[in-house]
Formats: sequence, structure tokens, C-alpha cells
Amino acid sequence: MERRELKRKKRRKRRRWKVLLFVVALIFLIGGVYLYTIYNEVRTTVNQDLHEDVTSIDTKQTKEKVDNKEPLNILLLGVDERENDVGRSDTMIVMTLDPNNDQMQMVSIPRDTYAEIAGDGRKTRINHAYAYGGSDMAVNTVENFLDIELDYYIRVNMEGLSQVVDAVNGITVNNDRAFTSGNFNFKEGEINLDGREALAFVRMRKNDPNGDLGRNERQRQVIQGIIDKGARLDAVNKVGDVMDVLGDNVSTNMQFADMRRLVTNYSSARKNSTTYQMEGENFRANGMYLIDMPEEEIQKTHNMIVNFGSE
Repeated sequence: MERRELKRKKRRKRRRWKVLLFVVALIFLIGGVYLYTIYNEVRTTVNQDLHEDVTSIDTKQTKEKVDNKEPLNILLLGVDERENDVGRSDTMIVMTLDPNNDQMQMVSIPRDTYAEIAGDGRKTRINHAYAYGGSDMAVNTVENFLDIELDYYIRVNMEGLSQVVDAVNGITVNNDRAFTSGNFNFKEGEINLDGREALAFVRMRKNDPNGDLGRNERQRQVIQGIIDKGARLDAVNKVGDVMDVLGDNVSTNMQFADMRRLVTNYSSARKNSTTYQMEGENFRANGMYLIDMPEEEIQKTHNMIVNFGSE
């Protein structure tokens, strides 16, 4: 009797273990299918909805730089696109990533900078390049103006900025002066912003004693905030929301494989960030407010970008 009872207990234990192993295997299977679904959703969104090639960037050369973990230059275009209007790039930032020294640099080019539009010949505000020829002409114009090579570009519709911020559950910035914009009051110091607040935060210009310079600095802060928050994002729970928002508001020449390589090789670059704002002399011509950039300032900025990470 004792033997039979012992055998029955052993069989019950084996059944329990089999059930437990089956449940564990099922959890892993479901999790794997879910993660694979997320992976495919992200890849499809990036390659079909976000991707837009530009002829002025040598993608083969860029991929070699990424494989060798060399510093990369990315043009960030913040475009204010309204209905029935192609828009202008009110934000132009050259972001340089140096993974070997864990550092990132963001250089702002004022939108009113007087420059020759590449492929067009006219000299006018540099932000007109996007209106005349889209992302390709904007990339080409910045490359010619600073005599640099850009590896990627990312265009963000500023109308959709609030959705991007909300998709990452808000951001944190350090505000250097208290001000009011729209229906929002922004105190001095560290503040948390939701989507609508972030849009009001970056758009305030007239009440800023530094004008465009102050607005550009706030734009850089919001971009930094999105990058920092996105790097800590709970991807499994939020990836669907983020992809929907990005698909509607972002274009880039990156493919999904490029983004994977950047995450693998360049994510540490955000640990230490510096910013720089180009400055020139104000003047008016043909009824327009413009900024004349001295050759010394252009050369200084060129050197900052091409030598970043080699010092």
C-alpha cells in the first residue's frame, strides 16, 4: 500500500511539473509572439511611414561610419506645416554624436540666417530652403553653408510635437526664466511638460529678451528631453502609441536597420551634451529681418562639428 501511495504521489508531482513547464513555455511563446509583433510594427512604421531618402546624403558612407563607430552628424528640422502650406524649417539643429567619448553636441542655426539656397541660387533666409525644395534642399543648403557632411536628417512637424511629448509620457526641462505663453505659466527651474505645454514652451519668442536665441535654446531642451525620455521608455507598453505619432509627424532617411545600429553603437553619446547657438549681425533687406553670419563664425562652427570627438 505504501508503495502504491508513493507511486501515485510521484506521478502527481510529475504532472504538476509538466503543467508548470507547459505554462512557462506558453508564457515565453506568447511573449515571443508579442515581442515579434512589436518588432514588425516598428520596422514597418520606420521603413514605410517614416523613411524618405535624400540624394544629398551618401548612405553607403554613413553606414561605414556607423560600423566603425565614427562621429555622426544629424540635421534636425523642426517644420511648422500648416494646412495648404508646405511650411518652413523654423528649427535647424546639427546634432553630432560621438560614441567613443560618450558625448553629444547640438548646434543651432538661426532660421533667419542669410545664406545661399543650394540648387536654387537665391540668397535669403536659410529656412526657406525647405519651402523651396523640401528636406533634400534643406540638407544640401546646410552642408554647403557650414562645409560639412550630414549623415542623417530627421524632420519633425512642430504641429505634432505635442503628440510626440505625450507619447513618451511627458518630459522634464530646466527653464532659465519664468514666463507666460498661451494659457500656461512656466516657472523658473526644473519643470515637467506635457504635450500642449511643450508646444507653448518652444513657441514663445516675442516676450523673450533673447528672441530667437532664447527660443532655439528651449527647442534644444525639448529635443534633449524627448531623447532622454525615449531612451528610458517602457517600449513594450508604449511602442504602439509612439509609432503612431512618429508615423504621422516624422520623416527621416534612416531605415529600421540604421536605427538599430544607432541604438547599439551610439546610445551612450547622450550622457554628456553641449549646445551652441550661432550668432551674427542683424539687418533688413527687401522687408525681411535677416542675420548676417561672419565668416569667422561660420568657420568656428565648421571646426566645432568636424573636430568633435577628435580632440
